[in-house]
Amino acid sequence: MRISFANISTSRRGALVVTATADRELSRTGLAVDKSMGGAIGRAMGSGRFSGKKGQVLEFPAPAGLKCNRVLVVGIGEAADVAALAMEAAGGAVVGRLATSGETDAAVAVDAIKGSKMSVAEAAARLAYGARLGGYRFDRYRTRIEDDKKPSLGSVVVMSRDAAGARKAYASLDSVASGVRMTRDLVSEPANVKYAETIAEDARELQSLGVKVEVLGERRMRQMGMGALLGVNQGSEREAKLLVMQWNGAPRQAGRHPVAFVGKGVTFDTGGISIKPSGGMEDMKWDMAGAGAVIGAMRALAARKARANVVGVCGLVENMPSGTAQRPGDVVKSMSGRTIEVINTDAEGRLVLADALWYTQKRFKPRAMVDLATLTGAIVVSLGHVHAGLFSDNDDLANALIAAGKAEGETVWRLPLDDQYDKDIDSDIADVKNVGSGRAAGSITAAQFLKRFANDVPWAHLDIAGMAWSGKAKPTVPKGATGFGVRLLDRLVADNYEVPVTGDTKPSA
Repeated sequence: MRISFANISTSRRGALVVTATADRELSRTGLAVDKSMGGAIGRAMGSGRFSGKKGQVLEFPAPAGLKCNRVLVVGIGEAADVAALAMEAAGGAVVGRLATSGETDAAVAVDAIKGSKMSVAEAAARLAYGARLGGYRFDRYRTRIEDDKKPSLGSVVVMSRDAAGARKAYASLDSVASGVRMTRDLVSEPANVKYAETIAEDARELQSLGVKVEVLGERRMRQMGMGALLGVNQGSEREAKLLVMQWNGAPRQAGRHPVAFVGKGVTFDTGGISIKPSGGMEDMKWDMAGAGAVIGAMRALAARKARANVVGVCGLVENMPSGTAQRPGDVVKSMSGRTIEVINTDAEGRLVLADALWYTQKRFKPRAMVDLATLTGAIVVSLGHVHAGLFSDNDDLANALIAAGKAEGETVWRLPLDDQYDKDIDSDIADVKNVGSGRAAGSITAAQFLKRFANDVPWAHLDIAGMAWSGKAKPTVPKGATGFGVRLLDRLVADNYEVPVTGDTKPSA
């Protein structure tokens, strides 16, 4: 779907879209369109349930007095509250309504919003961003689609009185959207198509954007002592990989220490010998969503030329039962030198991250380290599908993540870390065991396990098990893979780790 920008004109073919704030207040262009339609919009709003709430859509087919095929009014909520997320929701709602309508073209008028602090250029750019995010579909394996379900919308023109400013503001957002879409593709793909080797190959494509990409095989990981990560993969016929990505976008004088993102990449999780129930196991193709988010975030940062040094590390494995699979009761030695008693082979993500975190902090000495993982079902019991779980040993980092999540609509909720929980993962025969006693506080004990491998680096863990996949569509997040984490990480970098633009534009070597 093409996104473009233009000056406002009501002489458009296809679908013409205007906005309304709460209490049925039409925009400037909306009032002009309503006048051309003989007041039909005002009458419909006065007698119906459309009030201009965020995401509401009111449609008028074949409007008299206009060249377009239909007019849509999209609600953006209370004027004083209209900000980025409201405009994104409007763009997503428009695309959702028109995607399979038969219309090929849509033109959306974005006027200045009285009472809002947003400029018209920013508002138009954010609406376009929402349209791009909301227009995502994963139809790669469909060979037959009914005609009335085939996507028809191919072009969205976002009109405003500052088209040049909107186009400029959209450029970086488009880069982030590309990262989100890459993550959604990776998470949506079946495990027979996307496994460690092929995901690593996809990540190599980021080299064209300036990302340095390394892929470590099992021989190298074994030499480094990554027994925890390799133990998870030993039941699979496919080789594990450690994916390492580096974006050095900060000026030379800004220093070399990066911020680091670490992703769990279990490309399929059967549970291993502690096998999962068969019902719903097909969903375990997205147990690599943490790694997917890190790859997408690295793409976003590189595509928009972020002035920051960022490292992304992903442990890519497959957890399978076989004659060579890891057993409950096995003891493995991690890269840190700590020994781990494996009580449950379905608590495998933390074993992967134990070595990935240790490798990252040891090699790169990062300023801060954030890991993302579909780690526990317990976090879904705690927070449902509204917030990701946040655990951190650093208040500044935790607060930065909370703020970034709120700004981007990828919200996180902080849960505690405590010595009392940590004691629950002490092992009788090794340094640590991979699960606590019983089912209590499962997400917390998992985070406590990871904390032991973060060393002294400011660290945060995001348990995204409830957020990586959605069972229902939202305006900017279609049903299926959400791409959760890409926007969050990008905003974290933008607000906290980017070097302000000065006279020096040379990136670090």
